[in-house]
Amino acid sequence: MSDSNQESGCGCHGDTQKAARDPAYRRALWIVVILNVGFGLIELVGGFLSDSQALKADSLDFLGDGSITFVGLLALSWAERTRAKVALTQGIFLALLGVWVLGMAVWRAMNAVPPEAELMGGIGIAALAVNVTAALVLAKFREGGDAQARAIWLFSRNDAINNVAVIIAAGLVFWLESAWPDLLVAAAIAVVFLHSAWEIIGDARKELSEPR
Repeated sequence: MSDSNQESGCGCHGDTQKAARDPAYRRALWIVVILNVGFGLIELVGGFLSDSQALKADSLDFLGDGSITFVGLLALSWAERTRAKVALTQGIFLALLGVWVLGMAVWRAMNAVPPEAELMGGIGIAALAVNVTAALVLAKFREGGDAQARAIWLFSRNDAINNVAVIIAAGLVFWLESAWPDLLVAAAIAVVFLHSAWEIIGDARKELSEPR
C-alpha cells in the first residue's frame, strides 16, 4: 500500500503511476466509455419517444459519464495534481448537471403528462444491465486509484441506483396513470448528482491541498 493510502482514510488515494501503466484499467475505461455513450444515445431517443423526464435525465448521466470517463482515460499519464484537477472539474460538471435536471423536473411539473410506462420500464431495465456491467468492470479499481478513478466509479454506481428508481417509477406511472412518479425520480436523480458532486469535489480538493 502506498504512503498516501496509509495517510488517508477516504479510499481515493493510490499509486497513480501504476494506474497509468495498468492495461487492465485502460481496458476497463474503454469498455465504460463505449457502454455509456452508446446506451446514452439510445436512452435519450427513448426518453423523447416515451416522454419520460426520468429517462432523459438518466440518458444525460450516461452521456456525461462516457465523456468524463474518456477524459479520465486520457488523464492516466498526467501528473497526480493534474488528475485531481480533472476530478474537481468532473465534480463541478456533475453539480451543474444536477441543478439543470432538477430545474427541468420542476418546469415539467407545471405541464405534467404521463409518459409511456411500458417503454420507460423496458429501457430502464436495459439501462440497469448496462450500468451494473460498467460498475462491475470498475469495482476492483475503486480503492486502488486516486480521486479521478473514484469519480468514475461513483458515476457508474449512481447510474445503477438511478435505473432501479426509473424501473419503479415506470411501474407507478402504469399503476397510477400519473406523471408524478417520473418527475419525482428525475428530481431524485438530480439529488444523487449533487451528492456525488460533493464527494468528488471534496476528494479532489483534499488531494490538491496536500504537499507535493
